Amino acid sequence: MELLISWSLTLLVALTPLAIDAAEVDPLPQLFDRALALSRAGDPQQALPIWDQVLDMAPNDAAAWSNRGNVRLMLGDPEGAIADQTRSMELAPDDADPHLNRGTAEEALQRWTEAADDYDWILARDPGDASALYNLGNVRGSEGDWQEAQRLYRLAADARPGFAMARASDALALYQLDDLKEAERNLRNLIRRYPLFADARAALSALLWREGSRGEAESHWAAASGLDPSYRDSVWLAEVRRWPPRPIADLERFLALEVT
Repeated sequence: MELLISWSLTLLVALTPLAIDAAEVDPLPQLFDRALALSRAGDPQQALPIWDQVLDMAPNDAAAWSNRGNVRLMLGDPEGAIADQTRSMELAPDDADPHLNRGTAEEALQRWTEAADDYDWILARDPGDASALYNLGNVRGSEGDWQEAQRLYRLAADARPGFAMARASDALALYQLDDLKEAERNLRNLIRRYPLFADARAALSALLWREGSRGEAESHWAAASGLDPSYRDSVWLAEVRRWPPRPIADLERFLALEVT
């Protein structure tokens, strides 16, 4: 197959040398835009070699290093992602995005202190950065400090109106802290505003079951599981979505009764 492809390209050069010379290599802006479009479309395997080409052509492009780092994280290479984000910081020391992105990669490796340092770097310069506040909340929750996690989630939600995941995480942290009345109120408000938000419906299912309202719990769960079956997976809830342990345990017990 390798020989056949090479032969085909050689034949094309022989037939249309001017055309192949013009299109042999995309100009840098077009390559960058192609790589970015593939990254945003969730196609990291196609995006990575194009980012490699961009960096071959522009090795001092901080944004390209950071974007390639994001793609490497998507492909399961957090160490490579950290290296790329660090290089981006060296080239653009005042840019917040590489710190946010490196923190995410450090979280993937459970390097909580290092991730917190990156988010704190951002917050020292912009205390209202919603993404840094939210990610730092995830770090504190992973460390077991749900009081601080809840505070940070609330700040993130207030800093960015419409940040539904921050409001859901705020409610889940309240749930973990046994403030069930406030957690329920917040989850219901979220569902009224975002009827197709599976996270809030799944959390409310667990909370309602805990309070003894099994019928309504089942109703919300039917919607949540139909929207996103991932909520049946307790490992995903803990490690990816980052729910606190109490709502996960309640949802597991609810689902065990549903099965029986």
